[in-house]
Amino acid sequence: MTDVTRRLFLRHLRGAPTTWVRHHARGRVRHEGIGQSFWYRPLVAVLSEVPVDDRELPLLFHARTSDFADVTVQATVTYRIADPALAASRLDFSIDPHRGVARARPLDQVATLLAELAQQPALDLLARVPLAEALTDIAAVREAVSAALRDEARLADIGVSVGSARVVAVRPEPELERALQTPTREAVQVEADRATYARRAQAVEQERGIAENELQNKIELARREQQLVEQRGANARRKVELEADAELAVAQGKAEREKVANAAAADRARVLAAAEAEKDRVLAGAKADGVRVVGLAEAEAETAKLAAYRDLPPAVLQALALREVAGQLPEIGQLTVTPDVLTGLLGRLAR
Repeated sequence: MTDVTRRLFLRHLRGAPTTWVRHHARGRVRHEGIGQSFWYRPLVAVLSEVPVDDRELPLLFHARTSDFADVTVQATVTYRIADPALAASRLDFSIDPHRGVARARPLDQVATLLAELAQQPALDLLARVPLAEALTDIAAVREAVSAALRDEARLADIGVSVGSARVVAVRPEPELERALQTPTREAVQVEADRATYARRAQAVEQERGIAENELQNKIELARREQQLVEQRGANARRKVELEADAELAVAQGKAEREKVANAAAADRARVLAAAEAEKDRVLAGAKADGVRVVGLAEAEAETAKLAAYRDLPPAVLQALALREVAGQLPEIGQLTVTPDVLTGLLGRLAR
């Protein structure tokens, strides 16, 4: 819709960068071109507006292959109006000078023409190929449609230029599509199952490898444990041997020390015995000498005493004898002297 502004009895049109505008007044062209902006009188003005931007035309049509299978073709055609003056003279692109609203739908005519021109080569091509080729060789359909639109004279007559034609998809009926997808799905499922089985087999192989590794580890641990037990036994035997050797050495040392001690004790006892014997001998000699000296002294004393007694008178000797006897007599508490006793005693003394 064109931007039309009202000012009293005049109108002002402001075009867009993507629209071509032509202004006729009394059979003469007053303004023409892209991006026009001008004042005009609506009662005598004839306006045409042609879009010159690129437009996308989606197409969806049905076709039949050589094996009588129905397919649906989805395509897109990009076009533009390359000669707007020619298009404005061939199609009704006029707009209302009072409101700027298009009076007709010329782009629908262009779209209908493009759809018919694009469908015909696609239908002809698909009718000559089987379904499998039609579904896989989409490039051939695209080339056929592009060539037909590029060389079509009717498009050039209305100033339309086709930029590109794209075939998005060629699809069969849903039931047939599911039937065609079944082998592929089955193959994919088979591959998936094969991959699953391979993964399971690999997992089993890995588990077997892990079990073998664990078994080897257990065997190795058992072997090392056996070596450890043997080493511990050898260490224990060696320890016992060393302890026995140490005890033997201690016992030998003790025996040697005891032997040395016994020898020293024997030597000491022998020395002590010799010393004791020597002491006893010396003591005995000394005692004998003492006894001999004492005996000699006593003998000399007795000799001297006898010599002294020899020179004494008999009365004195008797008195001394009585004194000696009195010294040897027991203690007498009471003494009764009778005449008989005294007579006899005196008689013995006299003898």
